[in-house]
Amino acid sequence: MDAAFDLPLLEPDGLERVDAARNRERILSAATRLFDERGAGCVSMDEVAEAAGVGKGTLFRRFGSRAALAAAVLSERERGFQEAFIRGEPPLGPGAPARARLIAFGEALLDTLEAHTELLLAAESGPERYSHPAHVVHRLHVTLLLREADPRCDAELLADTLLAALGADLFIHLRGLQGMSLQRLKEGWGELVGRTVPAIEPRSVDHAPTEPSAGAARTAAELAAAEPAEI
Repeated sequence: MDAAFDLPLLEPDGLERVDAARNRERILSAATRLFDERGAGCVSMDEVAEAAGVGKGTLFRRFGSRAALAAAVLSERERGFQEAFIRGEPPLGPGAPARARLIAFGEALLDTLEAHTELLLAAESGPERYSHPAHVVHRLHVTLLLREADPRCDAELLADTLLAALGADLFIHLRGLQGMSLQRLKEGWGELVGRTVPAIEPRSVDHAPTEPSAGAARTAAELAAAEPAEI
């Protein structure tokens, strides 16, 4: 079996100064409280810094943006989710067909959106959402399942398309503005996967499929041996 590898980290490994670790905990504690009280979209970085008793510069050096701060608050929940689809019980975890695992993945992500909509929306804001470690792992997972369904499909493009249907902004539109129930959204996700996966048929092509990026060019065995990404 291939050796385990480390999934992408938001911050480099290394020992953290005691004062830096203390500041991080104060910032995350203050951000969690403010986000819970008022919603992530209604809290500024200035307010988080003041509540945590740190300078604004310290806050930005540590997290860079409100999106990164929101993602850090979600870190433990995300690690648990990754553990479930990497090594958990089927159908979310290994042991079920690719189609069933894709459906279970989307349903679990929709449950997370229902519970933490504003926080996830804040974490997804800006173009950096696509390079964030959590999104990279989600994309890799969906890509590998699509390749399992059909090794010749354009798995990376299809993965991006499917994940777009699970974005926080679309969820808010459908759930809040359109009034669709969570159950309806889950059924719609299942139909989307069902219509996508069976429609993938081996086909003749004039050129080889696009080479996967370095981050996605890992095997299913490697993903199964991986540790969940730090956020």
